[in-house]
Amino acid sequence: MAINPADISAFLSAYLWPFFRIAALVGAAPLLGTQSVPMRVRISLALALTAVIVPVIPAAPAADLFGATGVVITVQQVLIGLAMGFSLQLVFGAFVFAGQLIGTTMGLGFASLNDPVTGVVVPTVSQFYTVMVTLLFLALNGHLVLIEVLADSFHSLPVGARGLSATGLWELVGWASHFFSGAVLIALPALAALLVVNIGFGVVTRAAPQINVFAVGFPVTLMLGLLVMWITLPSVLPQLNALLEDVFVFLRHLVQPEI
Repeated sequence: MAINPADISAFLSAYLWPFFRIAALVGAAPLLGTQSVPMRVRISLALALTAVIVPVIPAAPAADLFGATGVVITVQQVLIGLAMGFSLQLVFGAFVFAGQLIGTTMGLGFASLNDPVTGVVVPTVSQFYTVMVTLLFLALNGHLVLIEVLADSFHSLPVGARGLSATGLWELVGWASHFFSGAVLIALPALAALLVVNIGFGVVTRAAPQINVFAVGFPVTLMLGLLVMWITLPSVLPQLNALLEDVFVFLRHLVQPEI
């Protein structure tokens, strides 16, 4: 049985270049790209997705896998996957940032835990929002929509030396503004309520300076912050749904070829 090196190279190119894009997305996306997920699990998932997606996408270009063109194609696929995963990561980061704002304002800034998503130490309020958003993301089938967007990206932006345009990269930088605007919208009710309480304690301190505002204010601020968080929990789902719709629309636009 004769083995043709050209056939082996074509077979590897057909699966290896899509694997690079998929593996980069899996490594950068929330849930899957966390430190709590073993590397073997991530690689196995990327291989499984590659085996499923490759038969239904356009064929890879005929280029030398180890040549200059092959290196350019590999870099482009990695950049596309990282850009898609980073965009979705900003949605989860908005809730982490909102939790940091709320936790610091209500006096829980000193209570911190190691966040498995980002790998850094964040307040317990951020960890609470992270767990809740993760469960909502899975309940909304966000992971399935992400896989669908990933598969469609191979049709709108096939494997090749042509990757993300300069306009797409600038739009990715602009998309980061949703990180701050989304976090402010999520944390705004709690911040407004706590601001009113702090103003009230300031008036009390001026009227009765002998009152220890730290001994009285901390428990009140803490309880009120938890109460406001509980009241505003139903608004988390609409906020997450709106951010997910925006990010999936942005991802589809990001992988559109520049005309």
